[in-house]
Amino acid sequence: MQKVYIAGYGLTKVGEHWDKSLETLMAESALKALDYTGLSRVDEICVSNVYGEVLQEQLVLGSVLAEELGVSGVPAVRVEAGAASGAAAIRYAVNAIQSGITNVVLVCGGEKLTDGTQEESLSLLSMDERYEVAGEIGSHFFSTAALLYRMYMRRYDVKQDGIASFSVISHENASTVQHAQYPFKIGLENVLNSPYVAEPLHRLETTAQADGAAALVLCSENIARKLDSPKVLVSGIHLATDFPNPFDREDPLHIQSLAASTSSLLSMRGISRGEVSFIELFDAASILAALSLESSGFIPRGKSGEAAMSGRLSLNGELPINTFGGLKARGHPVGATPIYQVAEAYLQLTRQAGKNQLDNVRFGLVESLAGFGSSSVSILLEEV
Repeated sequence: MQKVYIAGYGLTKVGEHWDKSLETLMAESALKALDYTGLSRVDEICVSNVYGEVLQEQLVLGSVLAEELGVSGVPAVRVEAGAASGAAAIRYAVNAIQSGITNVVLVCGGEKLTDGTQEESLSLLSMDERYEVAGEIGSHFFSTAALLYRMYMRRYDVKQDGIASFSVISHENASTVQHAQYPFKIGLENVLNSPYVAEPLHRLETTAQADGAAALVLCSENIARKLDSPKVLVSGIHLATDFPNPFDREDPLHIQSLAASTSSLLSMRGISRGEVSFIELFDAASILAALSLESSGFIPRGKSGEAAMSGRLSLNGELPINTFGGLKARGHPVGATPIYQVAEAYLQLTRQAGKNQLDNVRFGLVESLAGFGSSSVSILLEEV
C-alpha cells in the first residue's frame, strides 16, 4: 500500500460567522490548504458535514464545494458519521490513496450551527444516539453526559474538581490560539460556579454553538516528494462502532469502540502508549475527556481527574492533551471538528504550533467520537 501524507491545512476561526455561508467558510479553508501546498487542483474532494441538510437545507456539499473552488468535474462526496464525520472523511481519503485509486484528496469539514437556534443545535447533537431511546423521552446530549458524570463520581468516589479541571486545561491551551472560539483562561472556581446544564454538568464543562471550517490536503508519497510544504505521515487510522446509546452497553463508562480503535491502531503500528507524544481528545463535555483517556488505556479507570489536576496533561506535562484547546475552548463546529484536531496535530508535528509547541514530539494521536462512542475513529500521525 502507498504511504499517505498530510501536506497542507487551512483553518477558519471558530466562532459566529453571521456574514458567511457554509459553502463560503468551506471554500475559504480549502483555498488556504491549497495555497499552503502550492496546488491548484486535486484528484478528489471529500466533504465532512453533519447538519447541512437540516440547517442549510443543502445536500451534495461535495459538488457545492467543487463549484465554489472552480474545479467542477472532480469526484466529490460528502461523508457522514455523526460528530466523527471529519475523521471518517480522512479515512475515506487515506483508503483512496493507499489503494492507488488517487494521489491527492482535499478533505474539508464545515458546519454553521448559528443558522439554527440553541435549542435546535442541542437537539441535533442528540442525533448521534438512537432517537427512539433518547429523543422520545426528551433526553439530549448533555443530559446523557450528566448521567454518565454522576455515575462516574459514584463508582470511583471522586469529586467534581478533577473532571472539571479538563475545562481549565483546554482554556489554558486555547488562550494563545488565534483560531480558537474562546481564547482565554478560566479557573476551576469559574467552572464550578457556572450554571448547571444538567446537574452535575456545568455550563463551562460543555461546548457551545459554533461555525467553522477546516481543510487538509492528503497525498501519496510520490506527490509529497514534489511539494515544498512540511509533511506528516498518516501512520494509521482505525474506526470502530458500538451501541448508539451508552446505557445499552455492558459498561456505560467504558467507550468500547474507542478502546478497540485505539488498541488496534497502536498494535498495527507496533508502538506503545508511552511512545505517544500527545493526544487530541474529543471533549464535547468534560466527562468525555476522562472516559476517553481511560477507555483508550492511557489513564487507569477513575484516575483521570487526578491526572488533570496534577499537571500531567498540561502542555509541559508527561502526556499533553488538546494542545490548542480541544472542543471546549477551540470550539466544536461538528462536521469540521475532527479536521481541526488533525490540523492541530499536524502543526505540532511540523513544529508550527507557536506558543503551544511541545518538545520532542514524534507521534500524535487524534481520537474522534460520534456521540458517546457510537462510532470512534483513532488516527495516528507521525513526524517525517
